[in-house]
Amino acid sequence: MATTTKQPPGPPAGAALAGRSIARIGYGAMQLERHHADPAAGAEVLRRAIELGVNHIDTAHFYGDGFVNGLVRRAVGDADVLVASKVGAAPDPNGTLPLRPAQRPEELRAGVEDNLRSLGVDTIPIVYLRRLEVGPGLAAQGGQVVDIDDQLAEMTAMRDEGKIGAIGLSAVTTDTLRHALPAGIACVQNPYNLLDRRFEDALSLCREHEIGWVPFFPLGSAFPGMAKVAEEPAVREAASRAGVTASQLGLAWLLRHAENVFIIPGTGNTVHLEENMAAGGIELDAVTRATLDAVGAASVSAPVLAPSWPSGTGSD
Repeated sequence: MATTTKQPPGPPAGAALAGRSIARIGYGAMQLERHHADPAAGAEVLRRAIELGVNHIDTAHFYGDGFVNGLVRRAVGDADVLVASKVGAAPDPNGTLPLRPAQRPEELRAGVEDNLRSLGVDTIPIVYLRRLEVGPGLAAQGGQVVDIDDQLAEMTAMRDEGKIGAIGLSAVTTDTLRHALPAGIACVQNPYNLLDRRFEDALSLCREHEIGWVPFFPLGSAFPGMAKVAEEPAVREAASRAGVTASQLGLAWLLRHAENVFIIPGTGNTVHLEENMAAGGIELDAVTRATLDAVGAASVSAPVLAPSWPSGTGSD
């Protein structure tokens, strides 16, 4: 049986990401965009996350065109928190979609400068290059299809200049990840969860090279072709038996699946935040673990989704 403590425990710690020992449950800040009319509410979620032991916050300047980064800047202050951001897209508030690709080397540099300014720092500990090779999300087309070596040359130059502490990759194929290894990749963000294990080979490659695996959509998504973990009957049944929520069980599975996994579930309210943090206290017995492993096994060989952005679906 899976078991958990009643109060949110401190997240499991002791694993290294980009050379720093951090808690394995962090916080993804994207959903704080919804607090644009009430910044104080967004800042409260961030402060509560830090109180609960979060010391890894994932953000981006293109989340609300600097709005979310501003919240992170005020909430983190002098706290010892690893802040990770990303480039490869840029805000497009007047466009058909809220974002546009920004893949050219000069756009990557501009994105880093935007993040430095809105976060109020001289160095960003981790910056992910969002390549837009796999879906869901934006697709790179035309002049936005840029050679990975040209992009890595610019990212490496900014690391050498001290603007970036470590380089991450996001939305990449396993072949691209393998090609990029000589550049010194600290972590990878790809869609991955209990029901979506298409990048199991990339996760294995990261384990082999001691690279952090930081999945986005850790509980699924409303994008077509992606399921929501909490709606899977087998997960719901197992969660009911354990006395936890299906979402908590899905997060607990990720933490137990591989030691290099760092999760960054996002939420806009403190209740869900505390539920997510409590997933760190859930232990999976052999039967529950085998049940959950079997649920997602078929997705390991599923086709990789092409980038897409259907109307009414949030970004990441």
